[in-house]
Amino acid sequence: MPRLALLQSGTFATKAQSFDHHETLIRKAAAEGANIVVTQELFLTPYFCTVEDPALFDLADTLPGPVTDRLGKLAGKLNIVLISSLFEDRGPGLYHNTATIHDADGSLMGIYRKSHIPQDPGFEEKFYFTPGDSGWPVWNTKFGKIGVLICWDQWYPEAARLMALGGAQLLVYPTAIGWLAAEKSILGEAQHCAWETVQRGHAVANGCYLAAVNRTGHEGETEFWGRSFIANPYGEIIAKASTENQEILLQDIDLLAVEDFRRIWPFFRDRRIDSYGDLTKLWRS
Repeated sequence: MPRLALLQSGTFATKAQSFDHHETLIRKAAAEGANIVVTQELFLTPYFCTVEDPALFDLADTLPGPVTDRLGKLAGKLNIVLISSLFEDRGPGLYHNTATIHDADGSLMGIYRKSHIPQDPGFEEKFYFTPGDSGWPVWNTKFGKIGVLICWDQWYPEAARLMALGGAQLLVYPTAIGWLAAEKSILGEAQHCAWETVQRGHAVANGCYLAAVNRTGHEGETEFWGRSFIANPYGEIIAKASTENQEILLQDIDLLAVEDFRRIWPFFRDRRIDSYGDLTKLWRS
Protein backbone atom coordinates (compact mmCIF):
# COMPACT_ATOMS: atom_id res chain seq x y z
CA MET A 1 0.00 0.00 0.00
CA PRO A 2 1.87 3.09 -1.17
CA ARG A 3 1.53 6.25 0.89
CA LEU A 4 0.37 9.34 -0.99
CA ALA A 5 1.30 12.89 0.06
CA LEU A 6 -0.44 16.04 -1.22
CA LEU A 7 1.42 19.30 -0.59
CA GLN A 8 -1.20 21.99 0.08
CA SER A 9 0.66 25.29 0.25
CA GLY A 10 0.39 29.03 -0.16
CA THR A 11 2.35 31.44 -2.34
CA PHE A 12 5.83 32.90 -1.94
CA ALA A 13 7.41 36.09 -3.22
CA THR A 14 10.01 34.41 -5.45
CA LYS A 15 10.44 31.11 -7.26
CA ALA A 16 13.57 30.41 -5.23
CA GLN A 17 11.66 30.78 -1.94
CA SER A 18 8.86 28.58 -3.17
CA PHE A 19 11.24 25.88 -4.38
CA ASP A 20 13.13 25.85 -1.07
CA HIS A 21 9.84 25.69 0.85
CA HIS A 22 8.51 22.84 -1.26
CA GLU A 23 11.77 20.94 -1.04
CA THR A 24 11.35 21.06 2.73
CA LEU A 25 7.79 19.74 2.37
CA ILE A 26 8.90 16.99 -0.03
CA ARG A 27 11.64 15.85 2.35
CA LYS A 28 9.23 15.93 5.29
CA ALA A 29 6.63 13.92 3.39
CA ALA A 30 9.25 11.31 2.48
CA ALA A 31 10.42 11.15 6.11
CA GLU A 32 6.80 10.42 7.06
CA GLY A 33 6.71 7.46 4.70
CA ALA A 34 5.34 9.00 1.51
CA ASN A 35 6.00 7.06 -1.70
CA ILE A 36 4.13 9.40 -4.06
CA VAL A 37 4.32 13.18 -3.57
CA VAL A 38 2.25 15.72 -5.52
CA THR A 39 2.54 19.52 -5.61
CA GLN A 40 -0.27 22.00 -6.14
CA GLU A 41 -0.74 23.62 -9.56
CA LEU A 42 2.07 25.99 -10.64
CA PHE A 43 3.81 25.45 -7.30
CA LEU A 44 6.83 27.67 -8.05
CA THR A 45 4.86 30.85 -8.73
CA PRO A 46 1.89 32.86 -7.55
CA TYR A 47 -1.30 32.05 -9.41
CA PHE A 48 -0.44 34.78 -11.91
CA CYS A 49 -3.46 34.16 -14.15
CA THR A 50 -5.59 36.65 -12.22
CA VAL A 51 -4.44 39.31 -14.73
CA GLU A 52 -3.25 39.45 -18.35
CA ASP A 53 0.32 40.72 -18.29
CA PRO A 54 2.89 39.76 -20.98
CA ALA A 55 5.75 40.29 -18.51
CA LEU A 56 4.54 37.28 -16.51
CA PHE A 57 5.61 34.91 -19.27
CA ASP A 58 9.10 35.42 -17.82
CA LEU A 59 8.04 33.13 -14.96
CA ALA A 60 8.10 30.09 -17.26
CA ASP A 61 10.84 27.44 -17.32
CA THR A 62 12.26 25.31 -20.12
CA LEU A 63 11.44 21.63 -19.55
CA PRO A 64 13.53 19.55 -19.16
CA GLY A 65 15.97 21.96 -17.55
CA PRO A 66 17.41 23.03 -14.20
CA VAL A 67 14.03 22.75 -12.46
CA THR A 68 13.47 19.14 -13.51
CA ASP A 69 17.10 18.33 -12.73
CA ARG A 70 16.59 19.46 -9.13
CA LEU A 71 13.28 17.64 -8.83
CA GLY A 72 14.76 14.46 -10.25
CA LYS A 73 17.64 14.49 -7.79
CA LEU A 74 15.15 14.87 -4.95
CA ALA A 75 12.97 12.02 -6.21
CA GLY A 76 15.96 9.70 -6.63
CA LYS A 77 17.54 10.52 -3.30
CA LEU A 78 14.25 10.08 -1.41
CA ASN A 79 13.04 7.07 -3.46
CA ILE A 80 9.70 8.73 -4.24
CA VAL A 81 7.52 9.29 -7.25
CA LEU A 82 7.33 13.09 -7.57
CA ILE A 83 4.60 14.84 -9.56
CA SER A 84 5.19 18.57 -10.00
CA SER A 85 3.10 21.27 -11.71
CA LEU A 86 5.06 23.91 -13.63
CA PHE A 87 4.81 26.78 -16.12
CA GLU A 88 6.54 25.57 -19.31
CA ASP A 89 8.34 27.72 -21.86
CA ARG A 90 8.19 25.43 -24.89
CA GLY A 91 9.32 27.86 -27.56
CA PRO A 92 8.92 31.44 -28.80
CA GLY A 93 5.43 32.56 -27.80
CA LEU A 94 4.40 29.01 -26.86
CA TYR A 95 3.68 28.19 -23.22
CA HIS A 96 1.96 25.36 -21.36
CA ASN A 97 0.64 24.50 -17.92
CA THR A 98 2.62 21.29 -17.48
CA ALA A 99 3.11 18.49 -14.96
CA THR A 100 6.35 16.52 -14.77
CA ILE A 101 6.51 12.96 -13.53
CA HIS A 102 9.70 11.63 -11.91
CA ASP A 103 9.96 7.97 -10.93
CA ALA A 104 11.52 6.83 -7.67
CA ASP A 105 14.93 6.39 -9.32
CA GLY A 106 14.94 10.10 -10.22
CA SER A 107 14.31 9.59 -13.92
CA LEU A 108 11.98 11.98 -15.75
CA MET A 109 9.30 9.65 -17.10
CA GLY A 110 7.66 12.42 -19.09
CA ILE A 111 5.24 15.32 -18.97
CA TYR A 112 1.53 16.01 -19.19
CA ARG A 113 0.36 19.33 -20.64
CA LYS A 114 -2.99 20.65 -19.38
CA SER A 115 -5.62 19.98 -22.03
CA HIS A 116 -8.63 22.03 -20.95
CA ILE A 117 -7.86 25.73 -20.51
CA PRO A 118 -10.39 27.93 -18.64
CA GLN A 119 -11.18 31.60 -19.14
CA ASP A 120 -13.09 33.31 -16.34
CA PRO A 121 -12.72 36.48 -14.28
CA GLY A 122 -9.72 35.86 -12.05
CA PHE A 123 -8.69 32.81 -14.12
CA GLU A 124 -7.31 34.31 -17.35
CA GLU A 125 -5.59 31.13 -18.47
CA LYS A 126 -6.24 31.26 -22.22
CA PHE A 127 -3.94 34.30 -22.33
CA TYR A 128 -1.03 32.22 -21.02
CA PHE A 129 -1.48 28.56 -21.89
CA THR A 130 -1.69 26.69 -25.17
CA PRO A 131 -3.92 23.58 -24.88
CA GLY A 132 -1.82 20.49 -24.30
CA ASP A 133 -0.86 18.02 -27.00
CA SER A 134 0.64 15.31 -24.81
CA GLY A 135 -2.40 13.05 -25.04
CA TRP A 136 -3.51 10.99 -22.05
CA PRO A 137 -0.41 9.14 -20.81
CA VAL A 138 -0.49 6.81 -17.83
CA TRP A 139 2.76 6.42 -15.93
CA ASN A 140 3.73 2.95 -14.75
CA THR A 141 5.73 4.12 -11.74
CA LYS A 142 7.44 2.12 -9.02
CA PHE A 143 4.42 2.74 -6.79
CA GLY A 144 1.53 2.22 -9.17
CA LYS A 145 -0.04 3.31 -12.44
CA ILE A 146 -0.81 7.01 -12.25
CA GLY A 147 -2.78 9.34 -14.51
CA VAL A 148 -1.93 13.04 -14.13
CA LEU A 149 -4.40 15.78 -15.06
CA ILE A 150 -4.45 19.46 -14.08
CA CYS A 151 -7.16 21.62 -12.48
CA TRP A 152 -9.79 22.49 -15.16
CA ASP A 153 -9.27 18.97 -16.55
CA GLN A 154 -10.93 17.72 -13.37
CA TRP A 155 -14.39 18.70 -14.59
CA TYR A 156 -14.24 16.45 -17.68
CA PRO A 157 -15.32 12.81 -17.36
CA GLU A 158 -13.78 12.06 -20.76
CA ALA A 159 -10.28 12.89 -19.48
CA ALA A 160 -10.65 10.73 -16.37
CA ARG A 161 -12.06 7.84 -18.42
CA LEU A 162 -9.23 7.94 -20.96
CA MET A 163 -6.68 7.80 -18.15
CA ALA A 164 -8.51 4.89 -16.52
CA LEU A 165 -8.71 3.06 -19.85
CA GLY A 166 -4.93 3.43 -19.99
CA GLY A 167 -4.69 1.47 -16.75
CA ALA A 168 -4.54 4.27 -14.17
CA GLN A 169 -5.12 3.10 -10.60
CA LEU A 170 -4.76 6.63 -9.24
CA LEU A 171 -5.75 9.96 -10.81
CA VAL A 172 -4.04 13.07 -9.46
CA TYR A 173 -5.03 16.67 -10.12
CA PRO A 174 -2.68 19.51 -9.16
CA THR A 175 -5.10 22.40 -8.68
CA ALA A 176 -5.49 26.13 -8.08
CA ILE A 177 -9.15 26.93 -7.52
CA GLY A 178 -10.90 29.27 -5.15
CA TRP A 179 -13.60 31.79 -4.46
CA LEU A 180 -13.91 35.29 -5.85
CA ALA A 181 -14.85 37.68 -3.05
CA ALA A 182 -17.96 38.93 -4.86
CA GLU A 183 -19.35 35.40 -5.27
CA LYS A 184 -18.40 33.62 -2.07
CA SER A 185 -21.37 34.56 0.09
CA ILE A 186 -23.88 33.43 -2.55
CA LEU A 187 -22.19 30.60 -4.43
CA GLY A 188 -19.15 29.66 -2.37
CA GLU A 189 -20.24 26.37 -0.86
CA ALA A 190 -22.20 25.36 -3.96
CA GLN A 191 -19.09 25.86 -6.11
CA HIS A 192 -16.98 23.78 -3.76
CA CYS A 193 -19.64 21.08 -3.59
CA ALA A 194 -19.70 20.81 -7.39
CA TRP A 195 -15.90 20.59 -7.60
CA GLU A 196 -15.63 17.87 -5.00
CA THR A 197 -18.67 15.92 -6.17
CA VAL A 198 -17.69 15.67 -9.83
CA GLN A 199 -14.28 14.29 -8.91
CA ARG A 200 -15.70 11.76 -6.48
CA GLY A 201 -17.89 10.67 -9.39
CA HIS A 202 -14.79 10.15 -11.56
CA ALA A 203 -13.36 7.85 -8.87
CA VAL A 204 -16.55 5.77 -8.83
CA ALA A 205 -17.13 5.67 -12.60
CA ASN A 206 -13.55 4.54 -13.18
CA GLY A 207 -13.03 2.40 -10.11
CA CYS A 208 -9.85 4.15 -9.00
CA TYR A 209 -8.39 6.43 -6.36
CA LEU A 210 -8.48 10.16 -7.01
CA ALA A 211 -6.47 12.93 -5.37
CA ALA A 212 -6.83 16.69 -5.83
CA VAL A 213 -4.23 18.99 -4.27
CA ASN A 214 -5.22 22.65 -4.07
CA ARG A 215 -3.64 25.94 -2.98
CA THR A 216 -4.60 27.80 0.16
CA GLY A 217 -4.54 31.49 1.09
CA HIS A 218 -5.43 34.74 -0.70
CA GLU A 219 -4.06 36.13 -3.95
CA GLY A 220 -5.68 39.34 -5.16
CA GLU A 221 -9.44 38.88 -5.17
CA THR A 222 -9.16 35.09 -5.02
CA GLU A 223 -9.37 33.04 -1.85
CA PHE A 224 -8.11 29.57 -2.61
CA TRP A 225 -10.21 27.10 -0.72
CA GLY A 226 -7.63 24.45 0.04
CA ARG A 227 -9.58 21.33 1.02
CA SER A 228 -7.25 18.99 -0.86
CA PHE A 229 -8.69 15.50 -0.69
CA ILE A 230 -8.26 11.83 -1.55
CA ALA A 231 -11.20 9.63 -2.57
CA ASN A 232 -11.33 5.86 -2.85
CA PRO A 233 -13.02 3.89 -5.69
CA TYR A 234 -16.38 4.17 -3.91
CA GLY A 235 -16.06 7.96 -3.99
CA GLU A 236 -15.63 8.11 -0.22
CA ILE A 237 -13.32 10.88 0.98
CA ILE A 238 -10.67 9.12 3.03
CA ALA A 239 -8.46 12.16 3.69
CA LYS A 240 -9.14 15.89 3.51
CA ALA A 241 -7.14 19.02 4.31
CA SER A 242 -8.38 22.23 5.90
CA THR A 243 -9.39 25.39 4.08
CA GLU A 244 -6.82 27.79 5.48
CA ASN A 245 -3.77 25.76 6.55
CA GLN A 246 -0.65 24.82 4.67
CA GLU A 247 -0.27 21.11 5.27
CA ILE A 248 0.87 17.74 4.02
CA LEU A 249 -2.08 15.41 3.48
CA LEU A 250 -0.96 11.79 3.88
CA GLN A 251 -2.93 8.65 3.08
CA ASP A 252 -2.12 5.01 2.38
CA ILE A 253 -3.92 3.71 -0.71
CA ASP A 254 -4.74 0.07 -1.41
CA LEU A 255 -4.10 -0.49 -5.10
CA LEU A 256 -5.33 -4.09 -4.87
CA ALA A 257 -8.73 -2.65 -4.01
CA VAL A 258 -8.89 -1.04 -7.45
CA GLU A 259 -9.02 -4.41 -9.19
CA ASP A 260 -11.46 -5.75 -6.61
CA PHE A 261 -13.78 -2.79 -7.21
CA ARG A 262 -13.61 -3.17 -10.99
CA ARG A 263 -14.58 -6.84 -10.71
CA ILE A 264 -17.61 -6.07 -8.54
CA TRP A 265 -18.66 -2.97 -10.52
CA PRO A 266 -17.66 -3.89 -14.12
CA PHE A 267 -18.33 -0.54 -15.75
CA PHE A 268 -15.61 -1.12 -18.36
CA ARG A 269 -17.13 -4.47 -19.35
CA ASP A 270 -20.58 -3.00 -19.94
CA ARG A 271 -19.60 0.12 -21.87
CA ARG A 272 -21.39 0.38 -25.24
CA ILE A 273 -18.42 1.57 -27.25
CA ASP A 274 -20.27 0.69 -30.46
CA SER A 275 -22.77 3.49 -29.80
CA TYR A 276 -20.68 6.37 -28.46
CA GLY A 277 -19.47 7.85 -31.75
CA ASP A 278 -21.22 11.17 -31.18
CA LEU A 279 -18.98 11.86 -28.18
CA THR A 280 -16.37 13.10 -30.66
CA LYS A 281 -18.77 15.79 -31.91
CA LEU A 282 -18.98 19.24 -30.35
CA TRP A 283 -22.77 19.02 -30.26
CA ARG A 284 -25.48 16.59 -31.34
CA SER A 285 -27.78 18.45 -33.71
